[in-house]
Amino acid sequence: MTGNGGDAIVVSGIRKSYGDLTAVDGVSFTVAEGEFFGILGPNGAGKTTTLEIVEGLREPDAGSVTLLGENPWPRKVQLLPRIGVQLQASAFFEKLTAREQIETFASLYGNEHKNIDEMLEVVGLTEKANTREDKLSGGQRQRLSIACALVHDPDIVFLDEPTAALDPQARRNLWDVLREIRSRGKTIVYTTHYLDEAEVLCDRVAIMDHGRILAMDTPAALVRGLDAPTHIRLEHGVLPVDEVRGFTGVDDVSDDGDMLTIATRKPAPVLSALAERGTLDGLQVRTATLEDVFLDLTGREYRA
Repeated sequence: MTGNGGDAIVVSGIRKSYGDLTAVDGVSFTVAEGEFFGILGPNGAGKTTTLEIVEGLREPDAGSVTLLGENPWPRKVQLLPRIGVQLQASAFFEKLTAREQIETFASLYGNEHKNIDEMLEVVGLTEKANTREDKLSGGQRQRLSIACALVHDPDIVFLDEPTAALDPQARRNLWDVLREIRSRGKTIVYTTHYLDEAEVLCDRVAIMDHGRILAMDTPAALVRGLDAPTHIRLEHGVLPVDEVRGFTGVDDVSDDGDMLTIATRKPAPVLSALAERGTLDGLQVRTATLEDVFLDLTGREYRA
């Protein structure tokens, strides 16, 4: 965790229902100042509703939220300059360039023409400054949305699935933007259904499904707590299955006719035995991930 001691957000037992649907069911968590906190889960898990309640966009049916020492509901005018919000579906002003979009958002906070070039540089849109928003790619529009949320230099930034629907390259480019925001000491609260992404970016994560938090900790601690085996994969036919079963540290071996898979909680002696036999070429090693944690918690495959 990179927080500097205080809590920027305190959420206690919030609930929200829409008719018979319980979208958020007793969610509690804290976010430290300067922390990159991820709320993870599949579509429909309750992530966006939770975020909207914390931001002050929705009133909870029960529970409480403290945002920078204030109750965000009803909307507190004094809080607005201190928070930046990038919504799941961003709306821009028609026919404006990237620079003009950021300038317009800046003027709403009374700091017109300040930080515009800096924001364009932070999100990698300097060369697109004079391009109309509707001519930008999906990834560039997402980065522009983040720039508009940051232009007034807020203390907390809320990002709701900022990499959704982006291609792999655009996602990775946006990761660099998020790391740059984090390096500036901002508190970031971020939702995503990409568990691999959160494992790379977040200090702590809360895994949600069906409106509840199933687990919360650092990504590494959640994976360690799973005590899952490492899987080592070799091409079929490289070594006999019976020989591999005899290696020190092997828990299980399977061969599907294409790949031979070794499950082990002690990969070092297994890899040493494979190296002695000259079979490291093309070898694949897969350790447990947050997706494995989700599967263990829910008993089913993760759905994006």
